[in-house]
Amino acid sequence: MVVALNWRSQHRQLAALLLLWLTASGSLAADFTAREVTEAVFKAVPGRILDFSGKDLSFLDLAGLDFKGATFANANLYGVDFTRANLKGTNLSGVKLDRAVVIRADFSGANLSGASIMRPSIYTTLDGNRDEAPKFSGANLHGVRITAMMDGADFRGADLTDARMGPHEPRADMSSMPGSILRGCDFSGANLRGADLMWAKLRFSKFTGANLSGVNLNGADLSKTDLSGADVTGADLAGADLDGADLRGVKGWETIKGRETVLNFDRALR
Repeated sequence: MVVALNWRSQHRQLAALLLLWLTASGSLAADFTAREVTEAVFKAVPGRILDFSGKDLSFLDLAGLDFKGATFANANLYGVDFTRANLKGTNLSGVKLDRAVVIRADFSGANLSGASIMRPSIYTTLDGNRDEAPKFSGANLHGVRITAMMDGADFRGADLTDARMGPHEPRADMSSMPGSILRGCDFSGANLRGADLMWAKLRFSKFTGANLSGVNLNGADLSKTDLSGADVTGADLAGADLDGADLRGVKGWETIKGRETVLNFDRALR
């Protein structure tokens, strides 16, 4: 008999075991408990921003909290459970969100510049319900480092300038991925100038009116994507798959790199 474990339950059980072991060995001591953070949030005075800058909040269960524009600049948020958390307008610049649980988390308008979001948990089941994906609309993701399966995420109008979403070197604390899986995401109107999306899986994603100038899409799966009205000036599309992609109104096509190696260009809408 095969038992299908809830994805979030798996994560929390493993995180709890690791937290227990590290705490017992004296290797880990977060600066706050989940209860202390929760109390601070509920007692927050209107107009006064909660400040967790530089703090270690690793592995805390902060699901469902409304952080009311708090600042977490350079904080350690490794393994934190932000399920359904309201992080709109928060300052998360330079934070470590690796292995965090961000199911239905709302980062709209947040500052995530220079943040690291490696291998987060996005869905409650292995089926990957895209309605559970986090929201980053209008967020500042300048220079963010992401390796994730994040199908269905909302990046509309976000600043992803110089974002690194391609493959990264393997590290001791996380398994490696060849590239981010971002199928069915909405990048409409987003600024991805100079971003690295090498080998990214972007099938059915929307880039309408997006700035893709200088972006690295080498080997990316762009099949069925909507690139209408996007600016691809100087982008690298060597080996990218454009099967069924909508290229109507694309700007700067004559300047792209690797044009002769693009796959299925004849099957794109132009």
